[in-house]
Amino acid sequence: MGIFPDEVILQILARLPVKSLFKTKTVCKLWYRLVSDKYFVKLYNEVSTKNPMVLIEAWVPFESKSSLICVDYSRVVSEVSLDFLKDRVKVRASCNGLLCCSSIPHKGVYYVCNPMTRVSKWLPRSRERPVTRFYPDGEATLVGLACDISRNKFNVVLAGYHRTFGHRPDGTFICLIFDLHSNRWRKFVSHLDDQFKNMNKNQVVFVNGALHWLTGSCSYILALDLDYDVWRKIPLPDEVSYGTGNRVYLLDSSGCLSLIQISDAWMKIWVMEDYEKEVWHMVDGVSLQCIRGLAPGIFPIARTGECIFLATQRQVLVYHQRGRVWKEMYSVKNSSNLPVWFLAHAFQSTIFPSD
Repeated sequence: MGIFPDEVILQILARLPVKSLFKTKTVCKLWYRLVSDKYFVKLYNEVSTKNPMVLIEAWVPFESKSSLICVDYSRVVSEVSLDFLKDRVKVRASCNGLLCCSSIPHKGVYYVCNPMTRVSKWLPRSRERPVTRFYPDGEATLVGLACDISRNKFNVVLAGYHRTFGHRPDGTFICLIFDLHSNRWRKFVSHLDDQFKNMNKNQVVFVNGALHWLTGSCSYILALDLDYDVWRKIPLPDEVSYGTGNRVYLLDSSGCLSLIQISDAWMKIWVMEDYEKEVWHMVDGVSLQCIRGLAPGIFPIARTGECIFLATQRQVLVYHQRGRVWKEMYSVKNSSNLPVWFLAHAFQSTIFPSD
C-alpha cells in the first residue's frame, strides 16, 4: 500500500537533474537498480530532448576568466565547471549533452566530456601531430561533434586547409574523424574548392547521421556524412535571401534540419521536411517589432517544439511560437558599462556516455 509502480517511479526519476539523479542511487537497492538499467538511460535521454537548455560562456572584456552557465527552460541558472578536465579549455562544439573542448595552452589537445556526469575522454593525438598542420593558426578551421545517443557513440571532426610545416596550403582540404568505438582517427582528403573557402565554423548541426555547416556566402549547406566520409551540397530554400541586413543560421529542430533567417524586422523559420529529397517548408514568419532594439544583434541558439531560444550580448530570450510571446530567460547583471559577450550552445542534460 502506498508504493508506486516501477514505471511511475521511472517517469519521476527521468525528470530529475543529473546531479540529483545520482544521489537517488543511494536511497535504496531498488532505485539503484532502476536508475542503472539501460531502459532508464534511454528513457532519461528521451525526456531530456524535450527539456532543452542553453549553455553560455560569458566573459567581460579585459578579464582573463570566463564563466560557464547553464540555463534551463524554467529559468533555473546553474554554474557549470570543467575543472575535472585539469586543463584550461574552450568549448568548441556541443551535441546532445556532450561538449568538445580544446586545450588553450596545448595546441592540438582535445577532450569530449559530459559536464553533468563529469565523465570525460582525452582524444589520442592523431598522426598529424606534433604540429596539426591546419592552416592558418595550427587549429582546425572546423570542429564538429556528433553524438548519436541511440547508437551510444560519438565522432569528432577536425577539418581545415592542409599544409606542410613552413609552407603555404598545398591545395587540399583535410578531415580527421575520431571514432569512439575504434578509439582511432581516420583521415580523408578533398581537393580544395571554392565550397571550402568560406565555411561558417561557428555553425554546425548534427542530424541524419551528418554534420552540417553553412557556407560563408550562405548559398548552400555542406554536409559531411560520417558513415561514408562524403561531402554533400544541400541547397537553401529558394525564398532565403542573404546580405543587406539578413542573417542566416542553422539549427537542429527535434532531429530535423532547421534554418532561420533574421533581419531587423522579421524572423523566418524553415524546416527540412524530406531530407533525401531536400524539401524545405516555411513554418513561421515572426515580426521582431516588439524587440526591435535587440533585433540587430540577436542570434538563435536552439529550437525545439514550439520554442526558439535566442541570445544577445547580455540576454537569453525564448520565443513561444504558439502564443507568439517573448520571454527573458536570463540576463547578465553587471554594473560595468562594458558589454558581456556570449558564446551560446544548445545543450541538454544526458547520461551519455554510460558505463
